[in-house]
Amino acid sequence: MTAPGSNTSTAALATPAGSPFFSYRNGSLHAEGVSLSELGRALGTPLYVYSRAALAAAWASYQEAIGAHHVLVCYGMKANSNLAVLKEFARLGSGFDIVSGGELARVLAAGADPAKVVFSGVGKQAWEMRAALDAGVKCFNVESVPELKRLSQVASEMGKTASVSLRVNPDVDAQTHPYISTGLKENKFGIAIEEAPAAYQLAASLPGISVVGVDCHIGSQITEVAPYLDALDKLLKLIDQLTKLGITLKHLDLGGGLGIRYDDETPLAPKVLLDKVFAQLKARGYDGLELVLEPGRSLVGNAGVLLTTVQYLKHTEARNFAIVDAAMNDLMRPALYEAWHGVLPVEPRTNASTLYDVVGPVCESADWLARARQLALNEGDVLAIESAGAYGFVMAGSYNSRPRAAEVMVDGDKYYVVRQRETFADLIRGESFLP
Repeated sequence: MTAPGSNTSTAALATPAGSPFFSYRNGSLHAEGVSLSELGRALGTPLYVYSRAALAAAWASYQEAIGAHHVLVCYGMKANSNLAVLKEFARLGSGFDIVSGGELARVLAAGADPAKVVFSGVGKQAWEMRAALDAGVKCFNVESVPELKRLSQVASEMGKTASVSLRVNPDVDAQTHPYISTGLKENKFGIAIEEAPAAYQLAASLPGISVVGVDCHIGSQITEVAPYLDALDKLLKLIDQLTKLGITLKHLDLGGGLGIRYDDETPLAPKVLLDKVFAQLKARGYDGLELVLEPGRSLVGNAGVLLTTVQYLKHTEARNFAIVDAAMNDLMRPALYEAWHGVLPVEPRTNASTLYDVVGPVCESADWLARARQLALNEGDVLAIESAGAYGFVMAGSYNSRPRAAEVMVDGDKYYVVRQRETFADLIRGESFLP
């Protein structure tokens, strides 16, 4: 897509708009059939806007890749846990990958099937284990021997049996940002693959534990097939060892992590990955195992934008700043990862462009959303920060006592507020003065 009258780079324009769900119509950016300019005027900014059709299309890309194979897709809901998003994926038939008791509560509130829930995370507390056992989740992805022993104790005390998959750390480099790499031996996640056979033998001996699978997750924003296949090869060798030990598994969980396009990346299509995975499983005689996948970002990342309004244009000798009303508390990724997000003018101008840093009002030098972007701007213009559907609102906070943004879901030519904008009363709820 090319923005009429815009001097923004082609790469910046291509991110979510590589699909038909975000596009320019009559000189104004739309989400499906809804004008983002009108949304900004009606609801104010900062504002998260999601496309229902984009969610469905991303889900369909996995279903088409799966075909007739025995695969359970568990949406990695840490990417975006809005109830409307969860309800949509539940309606489509998704399972869910959760990492906390709070996420379990959200899944249940959305009416999802707990028998399709896998519970990941390195620090599960006893109360979270009890809640998951009461709900009847499909599986606990156990990440350490101490956790395994605690789960055995909790399940035994409740008179229940916990289905368990051990998360194995295969020491595979996902070739992604170090903060979102999770499969190296120095990462906190999982059990070292060399120690896994002994851990499985322990699991098989513990009361209240039923061993059902093996799990790994090597990272996020992955754009190459090779790291997945390296991890899969190591998991299959482990399964060979476990079979010899008399431990039979029902499923293999390959995690998630497929990347999306933020700038000039070439995303890895689910079919490209899964065709190779299915071939490797068949060649090794394990095509009878259920495959579990935990995609997050690839289902929601390009389904959302963050709208923000230019408050001031500040020109200095060193840099030019477009100071907007969204900040690092609204979208943490640039400050946390130095992440790149495309920036689109909602109503492009034809006047001369200037190189701007797009920054927020928070009192931190890390408070920036984009650097060195060629933009034609006036104060009051609305910008769309692209690829904000994943790890956007879900990581937001109220630093500087800034209420969190509203969230909207667009469906065709209609839109629905799926989370109200926070108020000052929301910010101070639960606080009190000293007597």
